[in-house]
Amino acid sequence: MAVDNLNPQPDCLLIDGTICISSQLPQKPIIKGDRLSVSIAAASIIAKVTRDRLMERYHFYYPQFGFCQHKGYPTKAHKAAIRKFGCSPIHRRSFKGVKEYL
Repeated sequence: MAVDNLNPQPDCLLIDGTICISSQLPQKPIIKGDRLSVSIAAASIIAKVTRDRLMERYHFYYPQFGFCQHKGYPTKAHKAAIRKFGCSPIHRRSFKGVKEYL
């Protein structure tokens, strides 16, 4: 969905890993792509910074999970918060560490 919403559309997709996505665009999977491609490395940094900022905003709505400290990574404190409070609407229920508490 993210690729479909890009404007302008890219000519080709560089995929960090081995699995291509569902898209009509040409794709090139690159194992350890963030080490071998400047484009993938830059996209990875942008994605991480964006995710960290988003998690800091989520902390405002769900302070009991401490998102501003661990940014959603499965730390012991985060798992303990899920056990105590259950999952929030932003938790990805497909993740192993979340599924076990559903």
